[in-house]
Amino acid sequence: MTITTALSLIDRQKNGELSALEIAEAYIGQVEAKESSIKAFSWFDADYVRDQAKQLDQYRLRGMPLGPLHGIPVALKDIIDTKAIPTENGTSVDSGRVPTKDAVIVDRLRSAGAIIFGKTKTTELAFLEPCETVNPVNSDRTPGGSSSGSAAAVAAGIVPIAIGTQTGGSVIRPASFCGVHAIKPSFGLIPRTGLLMQSPTLDTPGIFAGCVEDLALVTDVLSGFDDRDKQMSPSPKPQTLQVCLDKVPVTPTFALVEPPQFDKATDDMKSAFAELGDYLGDQAFITTLPSAFNEAIRGREVINFAEMAKCYYRYRRDHSDQLSQKLLAAIEEGEQLSARDYISALDWRDILNAALEELFERCDAIIIPSALGGAPGRETTGDAVFNGIWTLAGTPVVNLPVFEDSDGLPMGIQIIGPKGDDARLMRTARWLSESLSQAMTNQEVA
Repeated sequence: MTITTALSLIDRQKNGELSALEIAEAYIGQVEAKESSIKAFSWFDADYVRDQAKQLDQYRLRGMPLGPLHGIPVALKDIIDTKAIPTENGTSVDSGRVPTKDAVIVDRLRSAGAIIFGKTKTTELAFLEPCETVNPVNSDRTPGGSSSGSAAAVAAGIVPIAIGTQTGGSVIRPASFCGVHAIKPSFGLIPRTGLLMQSPTLDTPGIFAGCVEDLALVTDVLSGFDDRDKQMSPSPKPQTLQVCLDKVPVTPTFALVEPPQFDKATDDMKSAFAELGDYLGDQAFITTLPSAFNEAIRGREVINFAEMAKCYYRYRRDHSDQLSQKLLAAIEEGEQLSARDYISALDWRDILNAALEELFERCDAIIIPSALGGAPGRETTGDAVFNGIWTLAGTPVVNLPVFEDSDGLPMGIQIIGPKGDDARLMRTARWLSESLSQAMTNQEVA
């Protein structure tokens, strides 16, 4: 079986060309061939995968209706609770921890017919200390953090879909470094019940996949209100998959923006970004962000560190000797922040979205680089300065892997839409992805 998109695998099952077990065996083979060098998984059991696939095949043979992810392997970041499967949060403190319940998103994946394929490695408590996972494009480079294993597994073709989370830039940055598609949806669209909480105001589940259509499919499955997640929006579930696949979009307009601290970007990224502007021509206009976005970078840190100090209190109190200096320093900074500074920082989300309203009246989406450039060395997870303001704003963001730097490393662009309008953003991202793909094909032919 050729490794391909989730949508293609679903169609081939419906046509009787493939069984869930055949799909499972193909991806198990990918793990056996690549995992020893990529180190994407914290837990993997081939027999567990096969057992799920066999049950799904029996379900199909009985003529029962198939779920939207029937037979599709999905890997989960190891901060997402899985019943009877270790969830160790990237720290020795939680070594051997086995939850008794699935997270809500795991329940939804199972109900949709997905195969829970394994748990992917994450940085220590989903913060900045790198884990063992390497970048599949270049093993000397970081895959990014903290959704390291999820991004690397999809990039290596070990699994078609993986789930991560983002508090600063932990979905979009790894996707950029590894060269895969990803979405950080609007804050409050996908529930976090059963996930490790680092910063309840910021933590957002995200998805890695091989194409925009697959992102839409999984977003549609996972989204929807859960009253146990107190930060969730009670708004109706958007039909993102239907919008992406069934509606032909009007040619969109883009705002090309050099984000705060754009001077940190590599020359390769600056050059590629300028070329994108030339390609889009009249479909894009160049603009800047209000000054509030510069100030909000620190506001996001204040929220993150203050809430981390609360959420990780027991780790610091009882196990500080097992925590990295990076994590301890952030927790200690959070403990020293004043209530006034924290409460003031919480206002930034509304301020940023109010500032964006006028801009989104003029364009369908904003485009900025996903990272400073290609992946740096493995001693770091990279800089999230281009990502954090959008996590704070709660706006939906899609990474498109469209560039390469002079070393052949992937570089992505962020497509950003209005908060709550994930369906429109998916449609816009799909149009741009197809347009750029066609342009590159024409260039190769010429």
